[in-house]
Amino acid sequence: MRVALVNPRWRFDRSIYFGCRAPHLPLELGCAKALLERAGHETLLCDGGLMERDDDEIAREVKAFGADFTVVPTAPSYLFWRCAPPELRTPRAFLLALGDDGGRTVIVGPHGSVTPETTLAKLGADIVVRGECEEALLEIANGSPLGSIAGLAFRDGEAVRTTGEPRATVFTDLPALTWPDAMIAAHRHHHHRFDALPDGPGAEVEASRGCPYHCSFCAKIDFRDAYRRRDLSPLLHEIDRLMAQGATYLYFIDEIFLPQKPLLEALVARRIPFGIQTRIDLWKPSMLDLLGEARCVSIEAGVESLTPEGRATLDKNCRLSTDALAERLIHARRRVPFVQANLIESPGDDVALVESWRDKLRRAGVWANDPVPLYPYPSSPDYRRLWGEPDGEAWERAHAYYLRQFTRFSDIQEDSPLPLPVLEASCAHCR
Repeated sequence: MRVALVNPRWRFDRSIYFGCRAPHLPLELGCAKALLERAGHETLLCDGGLMERDDDEIAREVKAFGADFTVVPTAPSYLFWRCAPPELRTPRAFLLALGDDGGRTVIVGPHGSVTPETTLAKLGADIVVRGECEEALLEIANGSPLGSIAGLAFRDGEAVRTTGEPRATVFTDLPALTWPDAMIAAHRHHHHRFDALPDGPGAEVEASRGCPYHCSFCAKIDFRDAYRRRDLSPLLHEIDRLMAQGATYLYFIDEIFLPQKPLLEALVARRIPFGIQTRIDLWKPSMLDLLGEARCVSIEAGVESLTPEGRATLDKNCRLSTDALAERLIHARRRVPFVQANLIESPGDDVALVESWRDKLRRAGVWANDPVPLYPYPSSPDYRRLWGEPDGEAWERAHAYYLRQFTRFSDIQEDSPLPLPVLEASCAHCR
């Protein structure tokens, strides 16, 4: 079967989206490509952002390829499934350009994982994969009846049929991903790197998936939830290939990069700078020393709240005190050029305490952000505490609430984000 895997060229104007807006490798599509090709299927991988191609150009290529089905995500990369743009205008714009020329249309991503019927209606697509998509796409390509494939939503006459709960792939046995040379050469962005300007291509890799914690604000209930660690051999093979293609920086998109001595020791030998996102309370000083020796140059560490009560409210399950967290961050900064402590804006925050703590860290070279408001994503515990299980209006409800609650946003967001129905004016059910 011929499968087109398309990451459109994303637009973020007037969006509340606070993820990085530079193009990144579409890892979910790369993982699917590896499994599909191993099973003998033909694939076409297109990325509008990295390759600077518009929807019409990609649609023509998909048509020429003769795709039996075309896969489109609702987030720019696996890296941002937990903070995806709420609006579906980008995938909708591509599907409008594609028309009937890509075979059946299959949607993957956070929107369909939590609100499958609404996602199908908004995008006018044929199938939605709920949860992690790679193995489901393989089953579709292998010709399994849709009703026998777990974790789908699809049109069955006038109705929408759903099969089972959101999926999780095995992941641990994922083969080494391979990317076209042109795609790596075009990847000039070094994600979350601030110690140096890019001196060559960057790339994203995935050593683990999911997180063993269940913080209230984290949108992962319906996807990338259970923690799994990838086999080391194919991961290192993938990294070696990226280095051979000229990559000079890696970013591990793991939801939480847990200490793993064999991986760090392997990275020591490779001498390629890399960045991670993690919880600083899980790292002992000796492992932070090894992390620095392995050439980690960027740590994004979730602290979120500066009081034990605040961290308990967020279900952080953090065993270190605020002072101990600061000491651990400062120790990390002695080994790693850039360390960031993420803070979330919460009701009842002591403004003076926050500013004092931020000043202390800044004097030690650690960047602690001005606390930012977080969006109550439908796949987060926070959403369910506010409104219960997500329904067909979940994204609209969360969006309206967010715009009502906050008058200022993060420094990469638009000053005047638009309501969700306005952003999604081109979507099928909004016309």
